[in-house]
Amino acid sequence: VFGLSSVAQVVLGRGDFGQHLSINLGFGIGVTLGIHAAGGISGAHLNAAITLTHCILGNLPWRKLPAYLIGQFLGSFTAAATVFGLYYDALYDYTKGNFTVTGPTATASIFSTYPAPYVSLPGAFFTEFTATAMLLLGILVIHDEKNNGALKGTQALLTGILVLGIGLGMGLNTGYAINPSRDLPPRVFTAIAGWGMDVFTAGDHWFWVPLTAPILGSLAGVLIHKLFIDFHNQPAPESGNEKGQPVVETS
Repeated sequence: VFGLSSVAQVVLGRGDFGQHLSINLGFGIGVTLGIHAAGGISGAHLNAAITLTHCILGNLPWRKLPAYLIGQFLGSFTAAATVFGLYYDALYDYTKGNFTVTGPTATASIFSTYPAPYVSLPGAFFTEFTATAMLLLGILVIHDEKNNGALKGTQALLTGILVLGIGLGMGLNTGYAINPSRDLPPRVFTAIAGWGMDVFTAGDHWFWVPLTAPILGSLAGVLIHKLFIDFHNQPAPESGNEKGQPVVETS
């Protein structure tokens, strides 16, 4: 809701009510609050690529995957419907009732990502792959207690800042989907709500890239962390030190 509504405000306000930075801030705040809301219950699985990666690595039972994906899908779909209702009057005024994917009054990009006109399909795929690899690498670094992990209670905020950083630096080409759960459900909603099947054919059938590139990028991020950081971590200090001896943690 925070992310999509920030895009709607920038697009429908014709740049008078926010800029690219406000969109990035909106998504960062949304991620932070999502982690606070669900972190203690499920570990805050907000991203299908990350959930699938945990299943592949054996950190999450495969039997839980369908429930997590359904939850992510329903949450994202409901967010799109909420923002559509919130800004319906503005959408109608901006488009005169003609909801389009491309053109001078295109509004489909409020809800899902689309590649910039100059970006090739391989270039767009590489952008999403790289951005998601940075997302996973950043998340693993933030939660790496054997290295220089974040202070307890700050992980959600730092993850939101991480998403903000990805948007600030890697959002130009594709709008940084970096999450199949963030991209596909709103796309399905727009297909139903009046934009039609163009949402699946635009950008040389772009829709499959935000579904596959983040999964591969997520696995790449885990591999990078394992090879260059985790294998070199010092063992966690034992808690059973002799009485009276201070615990010294080194990195």
